[in-house]
Amino acid sequence: MENLNYGNNIEIDEKDALIIVDMQNDFLPGGSLPVEEGDFIIKEINMTAKKFKKSGGFVVLTQDWHPKNHLSFASNHPGKIPGNEFTSEDGAIGPVLWPDHCVQNTKGAEFHKDIKIDLGDKIIKKGINPNVDSYSGFQDNDKKSETDLREYLNSVKIKRIFICGLALDYCCYFTAMDGVDFGYDVYFLVNLTRGIDVPEGNVKRVFENMKKKGIKFANKASFK
Repeated sequence: MENLNYGNNIEIDEKDALIIVDMQNDFLPGGSLPVEEGDFIIKEINMTAKKFKKSGGFVVLTQDWHPKNHLSFASNHPGKIPGNEFTSEDGAIGPVLWPDHCVQNTKGAEFHKDIKIDLGDKIIKKGINPNVDSYSGFQDNDKKSETDLREYLNSVKIKRIFICGLALDYCCYFTAMDGVDFGYDVYFLVNLTRGIDVPEGNVKRVFENMKKKGIKFANKASFK
């Protein structure tokens, strides 16, 4: 991305965690909500996860885990189709409706077969409440209910988090923004994520917001 200052010579230690966001079948080619080139980042994510483990850091994976009646699905809104703009009054659903995806106990909700989940120290499920979406790995969109992520990170005394996975302008972005609010030093691994840019211009907007928030940027060349 243009106009981003990347960190360099970053040394990983036991106070660091790599958060791999939603690398699930439905978000990859062949899935119901595929992110273009989402499969291109798998190899580098695995290599980065190995680097964290070797250096004493932690690896956490988030997993969308929706019930069939989740209100973010266009199929649960008569007359609506995926991509329609929609925001619930409390902001818990929106800004658009999605195709059914990552439904609990389906193939689409499983991690891609090439993601080395054995490197993970913890899996965080999200999006379980049918009335509220959870883009962030930390909490529901209405900010009323948290996942187990913050509790886990605090239990192992994490200070810095590094965000990668899918999709750049939704779940990765909201996880990074919440990370700052919860007091972590946040790095966004730009080359290890891909966006959907829905609505158009969304990717540009989220990068501007992250810069204003004080989120740092890194890529695969940033680590020692």
